[in-house]
Amino acid sequence: MPDAFNGMAARDLQGVVWRKSRFSNSQGACVEFAKLPNGDIAMRNSRFPDGPALVYTPAEVAALLLGVKAGEFDDLVAH
Repeated sequence: MPDAFNGMAARDLQGVVWRKSRFSNSQGACVEFAKLPNGDIAMRNSRFPDGPALVYTPAEVAALLLGVKAGEFDDLVAH
């Protein structure tokens, strides 16, 4: 697999296992995550699985998850 970089085609991340939340809906409104061989984490839009991937460090994803769990982004979605 080539070195992963932001914006690369997710289809080029060969051999990774994409995962999505069990809370995702059947209309494809979800994102998927995959752990890369170097430990980084890729994210893609499940509606466009061959589209661009964003690549984050484990520390960046940990900070995001802590913020989500703390409700820091609740105002971004309709309830």
